[in-house]
Amino acid sequence: MQSDTREPSLSIYVSDRVRSYILGRKRDFRVSTACSGPILMPTSVKPPKMTDLKIPVGDYTIYISRYQARYLDSIHEGMIPIFFEDLR
Repeated sequence: MQSDTREPSLSIYVSDRVRSYILGRKRDFRVSTACSGPILMPTSVKPPKMTDLKIPVGDYTIYISRYQARYLDSIHEGMIPIFFEDLR
């Protein structure tokens, strides 16, 4: 099996919806791996690692694993988890 040797991109696009989500919650987030793909979780749930890439959003930061960043070109609304209490 051949490994992917590409360097992670530092130019990952963050959608306006995700920016609003982060600024509204006033906290840092980390892109984590879930069964359905990448998901945006608060750092209180999934703490950042020293090797994570950092994307600033206002006064807050999105952390992304340098290994996962190779496969991302954007952080979008589909990565925001939906909780039943948010649907009311």
